[in-house]
Amino acid sequence: MSISPDSYKALPLPVAPALTHTKYFFQALDNFQRVFAIRPGEQVLILSDPLLDPRVVDAVIGLATARGATVRVYAEPSTRVTAFPEHLKPLLESVQFVVSTWFCSIIDPFCIAMRRKGQRWVKITYFRDLDLLHTPQARFPIDVMGEIIRGTARRYPTQGNFDLHFTDPRGSDFRIHFTQEMRANQLSTNRWKGQMTAESDGSYVHFLPTHGPNLWDHNSVKNDLSVPTQMSGVLYPQWAIGFERPFEEKIAVHFEGEYVSRVEGKSEEAVILRDMLVGGRMIEGGGCGFNPKSPRHTVYPAGSNSPGALHFGIDLVKPSPYIRRVMPDWEEPPVHMDLIALDATVRAGEQLLIEDGFLCALRDAEVVRIAERYGDPVDLLEGFVD
Repeated sequence: MSISPDSYKALPLPVAPALTHTKYFFQALDNFQRVFAIRPGEQVLILSDPLLDPRVVDAVIGLATARGATVRVYAEPSTRVTAFPEHLKPLLESVQFVVSTWFCSIIDPFCIAMRRKGQRWVKITYFRDLDLLHTPQARFPIDVMGEIIRGTARRYPTQGNFDLHFTDPRGSDFRIHFTQEMRANQLSTNRWKGQMTAESDGSYVHFLPTHGPNLWDHNSVKNDLSVPTQMSGVLYPQWAIGFERPFEEKIAVHFEGEYVSRVEGKSEEAVILRDMLVGGRMIEGGGCGFNPKSPRHTVYPAGSNSPGALHFGIDLVKPSPYIRRVMPDWEEPPVHMDLIALDATVRAGEQLLIEDGFLCALRDAEVVRIAERYGDPVDLLEGFVD
């Protein structure tokens, strides 16, 4: 007797939403309230844009009002604000807490200076729709995610110089050189300390709690862009933002120092990337995901946030017509591109950070111990969402 494939059943049916919806939602709400650590009497500024779900703004205002804080909202025409507007600087200087969708939030020197004075920021690139509170990544315990980040930080060598070495099955062979001073600078940020909430003075955190710190960025040189970092080699990206599906051709992106020197390949995608990337500068060498419940193969808007998934952020020489055409409302400006690798192996010296796309810290004893407080650690840490 033949059996129709449609009748095969070897996995349990999903639990009825009526049995899980409320408890899941309150887990996400607890994360939301802890991350947005607004204090009584504070002045809060929301830097918004027209495409942000107004319910997100209302949620922040509601929480702030419940805590006796006041809120102002300012919207630019889009998120693609590359430098903080001069006329708004006095307003920014007057507040203690900032919620932002703007691209310049992390890189603008004025914003960085405000955080050094103690201002606290939440970046909401991944919270543009209130309904995202009903997703698995929204309710993943932020204390576990913080320990995953700290567990990864512990794998950076504490003696001598070393290379971050990126490889993958396509042939990538890319190195970023670290001194101990660079390591100390990189890991000194609140994000690398696993601080997931905006409680501490000078905080800069993401909500939803998905995007962790970069394996390398200019924090390693205290954001002094005039200081060059030794890096070189070739990356064969598996994918890139703005392309519908992963690349079929092995496209080689070569670097000399921080800059793309050439792009090799014959496909249509290679031609587009060659025009876009040559001369561009690496600014995120291994932006890494750290949330095990973040979808693995959803790479928009800035790369997958699943643990061990990487993106390499490159600032372009000129705006890309391709980006402007296929992503007119992208949250990032058309002078930036993220190359994606979901299967990389990364070593810091002799220490494995990522193996074949799996973030090794997920199996660290301390990470597992803390995950046990919240459920089955294997399910929490290795039950990836596709």
